[in-house]
Amino acid sequence: MKQKLKRVLAKRPRRKNPEQSLEQAIRGIPRITNETVAEHREEVLSSARKYIYPLQHSAHRVVVVSTSLAILGVIAFFTYSLLSLYRFNTTNTFMYRVTQVIPFPVGRAGSDFVAYENYLFELRHYIHYYQTQQKVDFDTESGQRQLEAFRERALDGVINDAYVKQLVKKHNVSVSDQEVNDQVAVVQAQNRLTDNPKVFEEVLKEFWGWSVDDFKRELRQQLLAQKVVATLDTGTHQRADEVLAKVKAGEDFGALAKQYSQDQNTAPNGGEYGITITPTNRDVPSQVVAELFKMQPGQTSGIINAGATLEIVKLTELKGTEAKASHISFNFKDIETYLKPLREEEKPARYVRP
Repeated sequence: MKQKLKRVLAKRPRRKNPEQSLEQAIRGIPRITNETVAEHREEVLSSARKYIYPLQHSAHRVVVVSTSLAILGVIAFFTYSLLSLYRFNTTNTFMYRVTQVIPFPVGRAGSDFVAYENYLFELRHYIHYYQTQQKVDFDTESGQRQLEAFRERALDGVINDAYVKQLVKKHNVSVSDQEVNDQVAVVQAQNRLTDNPKVFEEVLKEFWGWSVDDFKRELRQQLLAQKVVATLDTGTHQRADEVLAKVKAGEDFGALAKQYSQDQNTAPNGGEYGITITPTNRDVPSQVVAELFKMQPGQTSGIINAGATLEIVKLTELKGTEAKASHISFNFKDIETYLKPLREEEKPARYVRP
């Protein structure tokens, strides 16, 4: 037994002296000197590159794939938008919002492009009114015909608006925010709408699908067209000035109305309106109504620009909120007088079919 134990112990490896083990380990480490530091740095970096390069390649691939998907998404979006607008004449809210961001053209007025957004702005309020208030079903045959007529009217309208803007720019015409706000107040009074802003906004939304800003936008365009005509039609201003001078000189108002007024319904009666006028009367221009209730019976106004006409009015009777009056009316030329030469000189183009 002792002999066997000795043999086993003899076969076991002898434990190395710790100092010897450390010396052997150090012997395996390369010696780094000033001369070899660059070489060893390159060895370390080379070892790391085999891990870095796959990561760089993977990141590059992610960028390429992401960019490709983004480009495809943009192409798909524009394809969908172009088909929706120019082929299918889509008018939904989503496409309207798209046209508010991206200036797709619906046509051209001379050298100026007409924004598709302007066209949808006009068309959508027509559709909203007739669907909600007149209960028109645009899916029926008659409804489709009516919608086509609306489309054509809206397209012609926005192209004409573009020509008006050219005249506005050429003749330095402008409409202030105060003028727009004053007109809003007149509309509220004439239509017996409350002064409560929230209720007014609800009425606009219910009937036209408009916000107050949308309504002001429409009013501003109308006022611009009226101001352009008032600026260019100097002949009508001259006639009104001449007749006003006769009125101030003491000539008979009724006789002057018969001779000069262009309102064929009232001129034969010496300019008498023939109706009782109230602050909410819609048969008399709002500008005239507002002026009448500032006057005293027997008093004659100056020249009132009523938008489509110039007016000279005489208040004959006033009882509380009821008035009787006569007027001499001078018609401005139609805006078409000034738009037609522009269309002939630079013909419009339409990019959609109504």
